[in-house]
Amino acid sequence: MDKTLIRNFSIIAHIDHGKSTLADRILVLTGALDKNHLQGQVLDDMDLERERGITIKASTVRLQYRALSGREYTMNLIDTPGHVDFTYEVSKSLAACEGAVLVVDAGQGIEAQTVANYYLAIENYLSIIPVINKIDLSNADIERTKSQITSVLGFKEHDILLASAKEGIGIQEILEKIIEVVPCPSGESVNPLKALVFDCRYDTFKGVVVFVRVFDGTIDYATQLKLMYSGKTYKIEELGVFKDLKYSKVDSLSCGEVGYLTANIRDPREIIIGDTVTDNSRPCQQALPGYRTLKPLVFCGIYPVNPGDFPELRDAIDKLKLSDASFVFEPENSQSFGSGFRCGFLGLLHMEIVQERLEREYGLNLILTVPNVVYRIKRKTGELMDVDTPAEFPSSQDIEESFEPFVSLLMIVPIDSIEAVCELVKSRRGVFKSKKFLGADRVELNFDIPLSEIIVDFYDKVKSLTKGYGSIDYEFNDYFPTKLVKLDILINTRICDAFSSLIHKDKAATKAHALVAKLKELIPRQLFEVSVQAAVGGQILASEKVRAVGKHVTSKCYGGDITRKRKLWDIQKKGKKRLKQFGKVEIPQEAFLEVLKI
Repeated sequence: MDKTLIRNFSIIAHIDHGKSTLADRILVLTGALDKNHLQGQVLDDMDLERERGITIKASTVRLQYRALSGREYTMNLIDTPGHVDFTYEVSKSLAACEGAVLVVDAGQGIEAQTVANYYLAIENYLSIIPVINKIDLSNADIERTKSQITSVLGFKEHDILLASAKEGIGIQEILEKIIEVVPCPSGESVNPLKALVFDCRYDTFKGVVVFVRVFDGTIDYATQLKLMYSGKTYKIEELGVFKDLKYSKVDSLSCGEVGYLTANIRDPREIIIGDTVTDNSRPCQQALPGYRTLKPLVFCGIYPVNPGDFPELRDAIDKLKLSDASFVFEPENSQSFGSGFRCGFLGLLHMEIVQERLEREYGLNLILTVPNVVYRIKRKTGELMDVDTPAEFPSSQDIEESFEPFVSLLMIVPIDSIEAVCELVKSRRGVFKSKKFLGADRVELNFDIPLSEIIVDFYDKVKSLTKGYGSIDYEFNDYFPTKLVKLDILINTRICDAFSSLIHKDKAATKAHALVAKLKELIPRQLFEVSVQAAVGGQILASEKVRAVGKHVTSKCYGGDITRKRKLWDIQKKGKKRLKQFGKVEIPQEAFLEVLKI
């Protein structure tokens, strides 16, 4: 294939700015999809993506486009997510491209993730095409959006394209601009094979399907593949491209092309996203840089409701890891739930999506523990240790100093919401850094804030305060000193480790009362009284009691001596005391989910 006729590009934007709709229109225009069968969000092939209206997984497809010049181009399109929790999907997709279409909503203007994705594209040295989408909307303010793009991102006004993906306006102009601006792939087919593994999927019949971008050389069925990171070699079973929304076999993949391969790989752990594929008989000298390793920011335990489902959970997590390289896990045992996994995520939405995918795609029934961030503890011996679970937290006598992760928070909000947003950030222990006005009605705010304060409900509160017009983005900054305590929940004097959490000392009492009050509502009444307590160390901060289910044991007594009734009451009292000592309190699964929101 003539590499001068190849264009590899990605579509990037803030969430809900029209990336997936634009991708659909490009598929229709290039003939990959019949417009009569257009159902919306075609590349979002998971039910979860359609229900939530967001892109979770990057998707790739090969298109054939005949330009106005008469030449036919092969275009590899990668549609990417827009939420901050899926930034890793964006970064690994951009590594396989030479260009990016940056989409901005004409009604909302530049948002936080717009800026973040722009800088990701710049870091990958991509050619960027700015597009103002949704110009057909009644609230579209094209001139204001143009002004923001030129002043904040530094583009020239004549470089900005106007489009409406919904109405199909400006789609051909975008494709022509891609051919004009995005360079053809570099590299040579005669060089030793060098290809990047940028995505994987698991197929029941084919095993692991590996998606690759060829930077140098050629892959064919005679090639004996070698993965440079693991050193393992494979024989190719199938080679192809994802064309017209289905797998299509080819004889070879040459320099600049994007495609897939299978090699009867059944163990998902053998493949690492970002690895370099080369020819074992003629290997390349140096591996590709791969990806910047992202450290998980949020940790929680995942356990099967039925302990017998642990093997199925282990297999499901291995397969899910293939399609989500930012998800990390390790085995863990809990006193309350038995065997499970300690899992790391990039954010709370990422955690919710992983849980739903495990339950839907693999038919599992799961329990999640309270999420925690990774704290750093300096022992009195001078040893530094990272703690991501309350069980690892040492006793207060052994701790010299505690540190918690802070993030640099970027917020873009309407000007009339500044005061309310700043009050919210202040209540979450945030520190104001700077502000920058973006036109007449929007402002960019920068804060340093503890990660633990924003992972649960912070984004929802920002959306509420700004009437839906606020957006946030954040990246890890550093560890700073803090006052950290372990908050334990005791059910009938027994610690329930699933509810334990690490928290700032000043907020422990408030959190303790809220947790205990919520658990009192959620724990069903038993045949015995249940006490629910929250404690830090040996100090009880809050306590509630769930009343026992009443039974009228004297209902059969009609008249007679009162001593007979007292005897029955004494027997009942002793029985309830014994039940309280040996009985097991049943905690419904909804309780674990509700506690996450406190």
